[in-house]
Order: sequence, then C-alpha cells, then structure tokens
Amino acid sequence: MAPRVVLDTNVLVSALRSRKGASFKVVSLIGKGLFQLSVSVPLVLEYESATKRVSKLVGLKYSDIDDILDYICKVAEHRDIYYLWRPFLKDPKDDMVLEVAVESESEFIVTHNLRDFAGIEQFGLEAITPKQLLEKTGELS
Repeated sequence: MAPRVVLDTNVLVSALRSRKGASFKVVSLIGKGLFQLSVSVPLVLEYESATKRVSKLVGLKYSDIDDILDYICKVAEHRDIYYLWRPFLKDPKDDMVLEVAVESESEFIVTHNLRDFAGIEQFGLEAITPKQLLEKTGELS
C-alpha cells in the first residue's frame, strides 16, 4: 500500500524553484498512486501564501499557482483538524503540518528541515527528505 505523507511547505516551494531536484520529482508524482498526500485547509492556505510569495521569482503567475494548488486539492486526501497540540514544535507552521500528519495517520512528513521535526517519533511519524521519499517509492533514478 502506498505510504500516506504530508508535504512541508518548503518542498512545494523548492519544486517551483527548480525542475532538477527531488522536490520537483516528488511534486510531479502527486496523484500517481506512489504515495497518498494528506492536506488540511490551513495547510493549503499556507502552501498558497508561500508559493505566491515566490511566484514572480520563478516566473509563475498567481493563476499558475492556483492551478497547481487546485490539482493538489483534487487528488489529496482532505483532513479536518479538530484538535491542536500547539505548541509542540518550534514553528507554529510546522505544528500545522504535524497536526495533519497525526490526524491522517501518515507515515512520513516530507521536508528539507528534518531538525525542525525533532520529537515527532512519539506520534509514530518519521521526517524524511524528498530524496528519501523517492528512494522509499522506488522512484529515485
């Protein structure tokens, strides 16, 4: 069965900045059945805020960002968050990622900032990089 994952915002932003890295490949595999992405409304709003901040730098219009996020919302598993553990992590935005991961019973949080998710093991989660996710799904070439 495909692992359930939550993407940290930095993975999505990295994918927009470069088509050559593991982040781009992970994002391009969303909806292909290799992993199940889980999101919440607050997390998607964070994705929108962060990606629109860098959109002009990467040559995208807001409508391009909207199209990407619409696709993510179409194929991802939507989760409602009814509880909060804040603060658990140093960054409240990381807590938002953690809440979705716990509620969805995800296996992995995919991030470039592994240290920011120290301690999530107590929730049965593992923080991994985009490259590690590609390795786990057999997509690293």
